Amino acid sequence: MLKIDLKEIPIRDIVKSYLDSGNDGVVGYDGKLNIRPAYQREFIYKEKERNAVMDTILKGFPLNVMYWCKNDDGTFEILDGQQRTISFCQYCSNEYMITHNGALRTFLSMPPEDKEKILSYKCMIYICQGTQGEKLDWFRVINTAGVKLTDQELRNACYPGKWLTDAKIKFSKPSCPASQIGSKYLTGASIRQEFLETALDWIRLEKNMKSIEEYMLLHQHDSSAIELWNYFTNVINWIGNLFPKYRSPMKGVPWGPLYNQYHLNDYDPDELEEKVSKLFADDEVENKKGIYEYVFDGDQKHLNLRAFSDSEKDTMYERQGGICPMCGNHFDRDQMHGDHKIPWSKGGKTTLENGQMLCRDCNLKKGNI
Repeated sequence: MLKIDLKEIPIRDIVKSYLDSGNDGVVGYDGKLNIRPAYQREFIYKEKERNAVMDTILKGFPLNVMYWCKNDDGTFEILDGQQRTISFCQYCSNEYMITHNGALRTFLSMPPEDKEKILSYKCMIYICQGTQGEKLDWFRVINTAGVKLTDQELRNACYPGKWLTDAKIKFSKPSCPASQIGSKYLTGASIRQEFLETALDWIRLEKNMKSIEEYMLLHQHDSSAIELWNYFTNVINWIGNLFPKYRSPMKGVPWGPLYNQYHLNDYDPDELEEKVSKLFADDEVENKKGIYEYVFDGDQKHLNLRAFSDSEKDTMYERQGGICPMCGNHFDRDQMHGDHKIPWSKGGKTTLENGQMLCRDCNLKKGNI
């Protein structure tokens, strides 16, 4: 059963033996506090938020309550409050400056009384003991406020180990390898685990797995994430080989699923470029991002082709007197659909001269002819 106690712990105790070893973890509280467990996000506070933490402390105002978990071996890990904790630990380690009483000051250059004010400041901390499942359930509850964890950050909580550590090195840092070679094709932010999530989603589809969790569980105890990395680099190289000319709509295309389905086929990059260039120049194509899916499967739904406006439909309806030119019957306006006499695939444009109103049944029969 989950046990929860409220403690007041001064900053001087929390910052004792503070050490940020990068990928090997962040510790404090004389080495007994794991400040960045596997389920925690990377440090994301900007200068404004970080400085606000120190301003709150110096003014003696209360910081939001923080939450620690106590492990069976007597050590602790931060459940909630990592960003605030790293903010004051970094400052007390002289890693940045703040403006105080009109002057920029590091911790070492602070007047003695202000140093003591910081070090003696008491943080309100709830400390809980329980099973891993109980602690993570509690974490999900207290994570309803503030900057919420992403889905992938929550997944990371359940599958810690060497595989995850290596995957985060490759996919989760601001200048990580995945960001260096693939950021122009991916949406989101590597630091919020979104690059990692994208790569995992792509590879689990390639392996016909139902979920990212299934892949992470299978590989949790691997010594590295080399399979995932090799797959990701194959996707990125495939994109660059087929489409050497980069265009901004390439960012966010579902490249993984396209690679999974088409990478064994033989394509001529010059022919693809000719098609892509022509489609980008076509003002009938409203979804330029969808061009890259269209050149593979030919499905026009990706292009969001320009449709007749309501005003144009009204004009065509009145011009026809409400008569469907295919079946010759009269219909109310809301029973008819705008149609291209010559379809887009055969060079037709969305103009009044190329437009007509068809009844629903005739429009379905006509299709793309």
